[in-house]
Amino acid sequence: MIYTLISVFFETVLRAFRFAQFQQIERGFGLTPSQDWVNGSDYTSYRGSVPHFIGKVLRVQKAWREELQFAKKKQVLSNDECLLWKDMQELVASVSKEISGRLYVLHVMSPLLGSEHVDAGVHVLVSKEFLESIEKNVSSQRPAWRVDAAMVNTFCDFALLISDHSVFPPGNFKEDFCVSVEIKPKCGFLPSSRFISERNAVKTSVTRFRMHQFLKLHQKEISQVSEYDPMDLFSGSRDRIIRAVKSLISTPQNNFRLFLNSSLVFGALGGGMDDVADSQTCKVSEAFEDVIKDVIPADRSHRLECFLELLAEMIISSGVFGRLLSVQKLDKFDIEGAIHAYYNIISQPCPICKGLGDVKLSHQYSYMHSLSLEESQRIVREYLIAATAKDCSLMISFRPRMDQDLASEYSSISLESTKQDFEYKAYFVDLDMKPLTKMVHYYELDQKIVGYYNQMEMTERASVS
Repeated sequence: MIYTLISVFFETVLRAFRFAQFQQIERGFGLTPSQDWVNGSDYTSYRGSVPHFIGKVLRVQKAWREELQFAKKKQVLSNDECLLWKDMQELVASVSKEISGRLYVLHVMSPLLGSEHVDAGVHVLVSKEFLESIEKNVSSQRPAWRVDAAMVNTFCDFALLISDHSVFPPGNFKEDFCVSVEIKPKCGFLPSSRFISERNAVKTSVTRFRMHQFLKLHQKEISQVSEYDPMDLFSGSRDRIIRAVKSLISTPQNNFRLFLNSSLVFGALGGGMDDVADSQTCKVSEAFEDVIKDVIPADRSHRLECFLELLAEMIISSGVFGRLLSVQKLDKFDIEGAIHAYYNIISQPCPICKGLGDVKLSHQYSYMHSLSLEESQRIVREYLIAATAKDCSLMISFRPRMDQDLASEYSSISLESTKQDFEYKAYFVDLDMKPLTKMVHYYELDQKIVGYYNQMEMTERASVS
């Protein structure tokens, strides 16, 4: 009884504090989104004149359509999740999903990826009418399959306000152009877990991204298979990095986007089908070169080559992909191992082990189910953190440096081919906290992706013979 009263008191005080803190900001939302906000797929950019919002974007919460009616009543963290994150009391005590998500970025992902590359943002109150207007504008710009799957959660009380990392904030430098790329790298390594079944051994030699491409093509979520190999981007090799980016440019899907002065000028807006007019590599390259003509003062036939040189040099010198890869590699057991730790946590019989005929796997899985609760929690916790790292995006921004004598808070890089100096910054975005219940989805999707790829290879071999 006492605990309940304390909890109610704490929540009341916290809500009052949040109202006092955000009520002034909320009044700034009196203007309609169509007037002051430019809508993207996940972020809404401010284009008005209120100083507090200039150079900012809003991220609104999405929810599956069937979940919207329960979104307001849903518990923030389940009892099992509270135990999973028990070492972070502030996160466990969160009174909303939005607050717990921000604290996750601040206290989990930021220390791992580097605080200089992570912006946790702040929360601002929003009205239901504002969110409904955002949903109306965004839904008209997203692929049909994504519109049908998820929409803006209009039951949410507030949104996340963060800096617009596709531009530099106003400062001492006179910059005419800022060019930014948003890359969704995906998983940059091949798993080697001993818990991977023999029938799924292809996972150890073919990237998850490539296998998933064929399933997406079969499901008509994409129009063509991308030749992008995430391991090239993470390789540290200049030639392989350039090859990776060329592949992303040829087939951007929702994995590559280019912004000029914060406006999207190349790549897909909402994922899925490519938004490039002509997917032939030559014409795509020409279109890209036209976009960057004001940033790279080179002949048209050399602009893309120069830009790739600049991007590769930044990736190598900054080391950001090395940090991201180290976080992805927290997944040491693969989902085929981690799923058993999940069933230990929720104290339910493991359906994967039921009727398993493989003696070797049965022995290995028995080992997983003999682990302590604490060890099982560590395995699943690290798997979910790695899942965040595999699904996030990196925003890299460049602007020409006009005056070498002025001090700057940003790192600099030289483009030898054009004798230009650039400042750059890199920020990880979309660092969402993955729910514990998604472990089942991860396992089922993994089996579906590998199963379809194996089936496709068998069909191809049969047709050849």
